[in-house]
Amino acid sequence: MIDIEAVTKRYSPNKRPAVDLLSLHVDSGEIFGFLGPNGAGKSTTIRMMVGLLRQDTGTIKVCGYDNIAQNVEMKRCIGYVPDEPLFYENMSGRKYLDFISDVFDIDLDTRIARIAKWAGRFSLIDALDDKISSYSRGMKQKLGVIAALIHDSRILVLDEPMVGLDPKSAFVLKEVMREFCNTGGTVFFSTHVMDVAERLCDTVGIINKGALIASGTFASLKESTGENQATLEQLFLELTDEEVETNDTHSRV
Repeated sequence: MIDIEAVTKRYSPNKRPAVDLLSLHVDSGEIFGFLGPNGAGKSTTIRMMVGLLRQDTGTIKVCGYDNIAQNVEMKRCIGYVPDEPLFYENMSGRKYLDFISDVFDIDLDTRIARIAKWAGRFSLIDALDDKISSYSRGMKQKLGVIAALIHDSRILVLDEPMVGLDPKSAFVLKEVMREFCNTGGTVFFSTHVMDVAERLCDTVGIINKGALIASGTFASLKESTGENQATLEQLFLELTDEEVETNDTHSRV
């Protein structure tokens, strides 16, 4: 469902690439967790995957569509929630979801049913007719998730989707992600919450300084590092040298 081959992206010729010869594959039915420190290249990779950026070299295919040559076709198969969702603030939540439905040619009866379903699931029904400008950060996050679910996407691409969500909504989102994959969809999401990734993901990829440094199931990562009793957080810290940075910071306090 997702194929990334030798992808590189630079923002400046004088700096190291934001993404450096990245290759990974995600199958249908998988929840794939994309992990990395701040500035590692996660959001850049995701923006290329959804067609918002073009890579300098390499290829990206989502649902078999090339992210450059078949950009529109590719976007139609993706439900995307960015790390900082942006909205038309003077619209109501319902008007915004109607707008998204228009973009994806969803007929009136279908959109009414889907809006009711997902707004009910994420406890947003009572606020749908309020202006988005009155929404809290968490309410905007839920609206972005609903917008990603409202059309028949085959892949959900979620950039830090748990940020701002209350515990109930975060639990619902995790349920929805698993249900989506159980019906043949694919979820690609980035997160800094290691215990969520450990419990939820079928496979994970760890990126650091633009390069993929580990990929596979949690069990395979433990086997490859020889850390059979380690948590995903401990493996992540070891692989990205974050533990050393943390210890150094503590020594300076």
